Amino acid sequence: MFTMGLTNSEQIAIWAVFAIAWVGLGYAIFLRSQIMREDKGTEKMQEVWNAIKDGANAYLQKQLRSILPLIAILAVALFASVYIVPPSPEAHLRFPSMNDSQLQFWIGIARGLAFIMGAGFSLTVGRIGMRMAVEANVRVASASKRSFGEALRIAYRAGTVTGMLTDGLGLLGGTVIFIILGVAAPDALLGFGFGGTLLALFMRVGGGIFTKAADVGADLVGKVEAGIPEDDPRNPAVIADLVGDNVGDCAGMAADIFESYEVTIVSGLILGLALWHITDRLEWIIFPLMVRGIGVLSSIIGTYFVKAGKTGTSEDAMKAIFSGFLTSAVISAALFFIAGFFYLNSPEMSMWGGWWRLPMAVGVGVLLAIVIDRLTEYFTGTHAAPVNDVKKAADTGPATLILNGISLGFESSVWSVLVIAMTIIASIAIFGSIDNPSLDAVGRSTFILYGVAMTGIGMLTLTGNNVAMDSFGPISDNANGIGEMAWSGKTDKATKDAQQIMADLDAVGNTTKAITKGVAIGSAVIAAVSLFGSFLVDVSRAQAGLGIPAAQQIQAIGIRVDIPQVFVGMLIGGALPWLFSSFAIQAVARAASLIVLEVRRQFKLGVLEGKVKPDYAQAVEISTTAAQKELVSLALLGIVTPIVVGLFLQVEALGGFLAGIIVSGQLLAVFLNNSGGAWDNAKKLIEDEPKDPAKNLGKGSERHKAGVVGDTVGDPFKDTAGPALNPMIKVVNLVAVIIAPIVVQYQNATGAALYTVWAVGLILLGVLAWAVMRSKAAAPSMAMAMDDVKQPERKSKKK
Repeated sequence: MFTMGLTNSEQIAIWAVFAIAWVGLGYAIFLRSQIMREDKGTEKMQEVWNAIKDGANAYLQKQLRSILPLIAILAVALFASVYIVPPSPEAHLRFPSMNDSQLQFWIGIARGLAFIMGAGFSLTVGRIGMRMAVEANVRVASASKRSFGEALRIAYRAGTVTGMLTDGLGLLGGTVIFIILGVAAPDALLGFGFGGTLLALFMRVGGGIFTKAADVGADLVGKVEAGIPEDDPRNPAVIADLVGDNVGDCAGMAADIFESYEVTIVSGLILGLALWHITDRLEWIIFPLMVRGIGVLSSIIGTYFVKAGKTGTSEDAMKAIFSGFLTSAVISAALFFIAGFFYLNSPEMSMWGGWWRLPMAVGVGVLLAIVIDRLTEYFTGTHAAPVNDVKKAADTGPATLILNGISLGFESSVWSVLVIAMTIIASIAIFGSIDNPSLDAVGRSTFILYGVAMTGIGMLTLTGNNVAMDSFGPISDNANGIGEMAWSGKTDKATKDAQQIMADLDAVGNTTKAITKGVAIGSAVIAAVSLFGSFLVDVSRAQAGLGIPAAQQIQAIGIRVDIPQVFVGMLIGGALPWLFSSFAIQAVARAASLIVLEVRRQFKLGVLEGKVKPDYAQAVEISTTAAQKELVSLALLGIVTPIVVGLFLQVEALGGFLAGIIVSGQLLAVFLNNSGGAWDNAKKLIEDEPKDPAKNLGKGSERHKAGVVGDTVGDPFKDTAGPALNPMIKVVNLVAVIIAPIVVQYQNATGAALYTVWAVGLILLGVLAWAVMRSKAAAPSMAMAMDDVKQPERKSKKK
């Protein structure tokens, strides 16, 4: 274990954090055993459940085969990347007996293995989280026959299993790397964060395309064209839709928040290391790990405050869930200050502003999570004015409803970015006022960026609660779908009561999904700003290694927008989220078209009339194939673009590129998330109305059709493009931090080195062009699907 400079109490604290990581994992196993003992319902319910489970497992297996080659290539590339630049001073300090070549070899091994570990942990969280959700949904449906509170408890605690996995594995990975490498940990932590982030991008993109292709296709043909209810067992795309909820919202979101959890600790430790150089104090590195341990314990306690009675409404469920979240927030905030007082209250730390600044910054992060929670619920919840305004717009058709949702999304983006801006201002207020004569402008800036990183760590302290809230959505949605399919045609009071419980939990699930996506977007921006600080630190260190005076290093002179290359980099960075979102939504549109054609084909064969049974497997296969086609090309946009910008426009332009993507990506992601969530809940409000065609109310009415159209437009907004922007922004930032020292090393290259840089850049431009062309290519099976639709018509004409 790394012990240099650590006191006995600090060593005990590190091992205590390591133990808490295992406590979180143990609690996940404990909750799983509880849930697995619950009743799985009738044979018909289990039949639907098995179809969902088989489809979800098949998708994940195919996805894994698609991404493993790229993971292997990148692991080798990360190992090789350490040979291009000299070893860091921290690596020499940690392993003084090794020479440069030995250090490069072992740090390369550590970075490659950390990358694989991060990717493996992210994959594990996503896969186990999805399987836990699948196991829970049928049990929630069965519990709805008995009690509202019981159904709520099972759904939330099943989500908590995934939350504790996220907490436990994220904390375990970061702590183990620090225990082994000590002050040299950032070299490996970059690989750990990159692995988790890249897997999250894969899970988000693939799952988002799958789920929304199936959802859009099922809704357009089932609800709008055929006029059948949602989750009607006659709809051939209904199982694909239910599978999609799991692979998109459970596997994708769990991996997404896991990588945010990783990246905030990575950026915090890198900036903490920079402060160690300034202050010669390790508290800046140890305290973030202690905060994460506190968060695990607080999330466990908060789980037991999510409860309701035998009967209840969607409002009761939302209050119960928020009660658990708020309880964990209060407990963790109190423990931050207690831990800070006992650990940071020393004469040495008082020279750097006193003990209260770190817990205060983390507390601001917790407050930020709560504010974003409330803000997102206001713009997407069924009880607030914005969604009800969207619902009212359905009176005049789908066009006004869509316009209302778009304007709502635009407004919500502004408020979200202002909240994040206030968070950064709070960091300036907390750390910018440190009164130490030895602190120069660069050091003061480093302190402020460290404060931003600490707010990100605080924001994701309640990761267990956040993931539980997110998984609650697809679990209750699937439970509702299983009930609709298994209880179709039943009109007894018990069934109607159970269906109402499921509908209420489903509506709450839509809001909790939107809330956690809002938190994920906010954490992505905070993490990106923190990584931007890490980028500045690493570039300055690389410049110092080349003998560039401190006054000429990037931390001292900043990134000047009036330099043309920097402005070009900023423009490219601002444009990338829009191109990425365009390709993601196009992918959904292409795949949804195939689903529409397939459902129409089966309807023409007599599925609606009961002449033949629906072939659910075909829609699952179409969605799976379409999702895999886009995975690598969309990921390459995030990996290759920053490298190309750095090689051709130099490191200052790469900094401008990062600034552009952070601002543009934040605004676009919030817009997509909240407008899509508002359209979805507006549709549900219309569906909850008493059915009265004469008054244009309820399911089947023209207002309902307008709501379905709005929801269909919003589906790829809120479940594909919007959420996928979170990991994409962080992939770009991590690649920039990894590549920055290499760009500095070869910025003034001449001769053969210059030709090599240009050759690599041109090859990567070719890779980028291939990714763009592949993302724009038509689905290869479209013509075949259209031919399949026409075949029954030809046969009927011959007869």
